[in-house]
Amino acid sequence: MSNPLAPGSLDGKRALITGSSRGIGADTAQYLASAGAGVVINFRNKEARALKLADAIREAGGTAITVGADLTDPESVAGMFDTVKEEWGGLDVLVLNASGGMESGMAEDYAMQLNRDAQVNVLNAALALLGPGSRVVFVTSHQAHFITTTETMPEYEAVALSKRAGEDALRALIPSLTEKGIEFVVVSGDMIEGTITATLLNRLNPGAIDARKEAAGKLYNVSEFAAEIAQAVVDPIPADHTRLVGDVSSFVPVAE
Repeated sequence: MSNPLAPGSLDGKRALITGSSRGIGADTAQYLASAGAGVVINFRNKEARALKLADAIREAGGTAITVGADLTDPESVAGMFDTVKEEWGGLDVLVLNASGGMESGMAEDYAMQLNRDAQVNVLNAALALLGPGSRVVFVTSHQAHFITTTETMPEYEAVALSKRAGEDALRALIPSLTEKGIEFVVVSGDMIEGTITATLLNRLNPGAIDARKEAAGKLYNVSEFAAEIAQAVVDPIPADHTRLVGDVSSFVPVAE
């Protein structure tokens, strides 16, 4: 997948992508860096992967730093932004990509902690670094975005509900963000082939991915969806603050 952004189009911009040591976040970071942005690669416990990605970006002529943080720990989040402030002085782009809730061994309310509470806390903690003209991108799935009107697989329902709760909580901040000159957009995609979530779902519900692919006609892969997120960093904000990626004919619209 080639970079959808023109070389140099993000020169001088500073971007932080949560959960970007691998997968969609990592590819998004590479697209932004290739377009000239300095990128902060955030990780929770995959430091080696984060360092490898940062090295690859720098070897390609880009700018990258790595900052570990547990997004469900406010002190850890504050420390992350302290580091960004010390290194770069501010941010122009915040991509809220990290999510979860299907991991084993976590607290019962972990999905809500990460997908709702942590998203709001990360954005609020970033506000001191985001100036007029900056942009916040929240990444979600159709299964979560449309969960109030379209049922999803039982195995994913708790995650979907928590991600929609996070989206709603972030949307409630749009008026205050707009007052500060900060733009906000939601990027929603279908199941993404090659992601951990898709793999786990297919393990719990064999055939789920193939069934969804047949219904949708096409499922995006990691690099294709990351390209849409990168494009959302620069494209005009839709009136409903929502960028829908891929087929949505199987979903009943939600009034925003």
